[in-house]
Amino acid sequence: MKKIGIISDTHSYWDDRYLKYFECCDEIWHAGDICSTELAERLSAFRPLRAVCGNCDGGDLRLMFPEVLRFRCEQVEVLMKHIGGYPGRYDRSIARQIFSNPPQLFISGHSHILKVQYDKTLGLLHINPGAAGIQGWQKVRTLVRLTIDGAQMSDCEVIELG
Repeated sequence: MKKIGIISDTHSYWDDRYLKYFECCDEIWHAGDICSTELAERLSAFRPLRAVCGNCDGGDLRLMFPEVLRFRCEQVEVLMKHIGGYPGRYDRSIARQIFSNPPQLFISGHSHILKVQYDKTLGLLHINPGAAGIQGWQKVRTLVRLTIDGAQMSDCEVIELG
């Protein structure tokens, strides 16, 4: 069983509450627009970090993290990409990969809009954790926590940072 902390769109902004809310987590997954190698290093020093680079991430972060990341957590196939869209409107840059070999969990960021949605057609859970940084138009900064136990995903929690 693994407890996962999911974050996106920090845009170089650090909040000590990231560590508070991810203290119970085994891993942290960042869905892009980290915008600071220092922020990535702080997160990875706290918990193992899996991340993708976003459209605002510069050269150093692009060397550290791929644009698309596919991996297994427990028995769940996970696909993560910063600009990914959501069920019914997947981004062209990832749609073919999603439709030809659907993961059980698809994580994206970019929109700054929190979204947890099940795609009945493909049998996958989509999570966009919203934005944890202060750049952008969102009024509430958010994080997500999720438990993965074998092939089951449960205890999805949305955390509002204000």
